[in-house]
Amino acid sequence: MAVAAPARNVAARVAWAALALFLLAFTVLEVVNHGVPALVTAIAVVIVPDLTMFIGAREGGNGRLSPKAVPYYNFMHRPWIPLVILVGYSFGPIDFVPLFVAGLAWLLHVAADRAFGYGLRNPDGSRDV
Repeated sequence: MAVAAPARNVAARVAWAALALFLLAFTVLEVVNHGVPALVTAIAVVIVPDLTMFIGAREGGNGRLSPKAVPYYNFMHRPWIPLVILVGYSFGPIDFVPLFVAGLAWLLHVAADRAFGYGLRNPDGSRDV
C-alpha cells in the first residue's frame, strides 16, 4: 500500500521547484549576457556541492555518506550561504559578475536538490527525511 507524502512536504518541494526554475532562468540570462566566464562559473558551481560526497567515499554505503563528509555536504547544501553571496554582491562594492553567477548556480543546486527530495544528511550519513 502506497503512503502519500504529507501535504506540507509536497508544498515545500513545489516551492523549491518553482525557485529552482526561476534560478535556472536567471542563471541562463546572466550567462547569455556575460558570456564564457559566467558559463564556466555556472557549470562549475552547480557541480561543486555534490563533490563533497567523495570525501571518505569508501566508508559510506547503502545510500549513506561517510560521516566524515556530512559536515561538508551539509555546509554546501544550506541555502543561506549562497543567499549571503547574492545579497552581498547586490549591495556591496564588488562588481565581478562570475561571483553573482556562482551564488545563483549554488542556490539553484540547493533548490533543485530540495525539490527532488534531497535534504541535509544526518550525522551517520543517512538522508534526513
